[in-house]
Amino acid sequence: MDRETRAFAESHFQRLRGRPAGAVGATPGRVDFIESPDSFSYADFFKGYLLPNVPCVFSSAFTEGWGSRRRWVTPGGKPDFEHLLRNYGDVVVPVANCGVQEYNSNPKEHMLLRDYISYWKDYIQGGYSSPRGCLYLKDWHLCRDSSAEDVFTLPVYFSSDWLNEYWDALDVDDYRFIYMGPTGTWSPFHADIFRSFSWSVNICGRKKWFFFPPGQEEALRDCHGGLPYDVTSPALLDSRLYPMRKHCSPPLELTQEAGEMVFVPSGWHHQVHNLEDTISINHNWVNGCNLANMWHFLQQELRAVQQEVSQWRDTMPDWHRHCQDWALPTVHRHLPGAASKPWLTGAPLWPGHHEVLLRDQF
Repeated sequence: MDRETRAFAESHFQRLRGRPAGAVGATPGRVDFIESPDSFSYADFFKGYLLPNVPCVFSSAFTEGWGSRRRWVTPGGKPDFEHLLRNYGDVVVPVANCGVQEYNSNPKEHMLLRDYISYWKDYIQGGYSSPRGCLYLKDWHLCRDSSAEDVFTLPVYFSSDWLNEYWDALDVDDYRFIYMGPTGTWSPFHADIFRSFSWSVNICGRKKWFFFPPGQEEALRDCHGGLPYDVTSPALLDSRLYPMRKHCSPPLELTQEAGEMVFVPSGWHHQVHNLEDTISINHNWVNGCNLANMWHFLQQELRAVQQEVSQWRDTMPDWHRHCQDWALPTVHRHLPGAASKPWLTGAPLWPGHHEVLLRDQF
């Protein structure tokens, strides 16, 4: 980082004074489109999008050299099933059923990739319908679980990645995922885990995104305080069920084309639909720009758990520690990929994270 960019960042964080980035506000009118890698530097991204915490889209020129864009796609722009079968057919992958709601997510099963591709082909031949439902391969840790071919090159804009650097050092887990599925598969309304940043590249296919800036989701809560499962549902027009809906700005809508790369800012709730047969690569990441957002979110979840079990504070042995362990499952419960995360069994996010949170809270 050059001195000018560093000074810009220091001034930004001094103004925030430890508050999370991305205050409540109206939805921006559009998402900026970054055309050329040659005229867009890391400093441009850092000052224009990362620190302000606003989305942008990078053109397909930024990913044209990726191996997956050459090998995983047919000349006609469709998923190359035969290549995927040859290289990964015997890999076990997680698959969600988009037609079944489980809390604010979808139930998952595991199957061989060859079985999922067989389903996908049948789904296409059946006019994009199947008695098995609408199945979506999500949260496949290809880079963690196998010696992947030349799939992608990490863009420099997202290279400061404390979350994956930590897990790489442990050689246990990561937040690098492959998604693939037919037309009509989708991800329900959510914000990314730990309020991390994320980026998503369409290797082939097209996606429709619905974005809500931080704070706007509060106006989408129902009369019981729950967030919606599907923001496109007509049920949101029921003012008795969603009494605050009129105070929410319309979503920022975006259609992502093949090869394009979307930057998803910290704390922005979103919902994503595949408009075509689509394969995408997605990463969650954390660094100094959104660490305050992550910390604030974890504190909120901890306080919510403490309030919920406060009546047992004086009678439950090690009440503080139990609250810590319960807070993280609360974070994950309704998010894609929750079942694959090791701290649902009580493992720490980082060494000593329980003690850090406890010192701050008590």
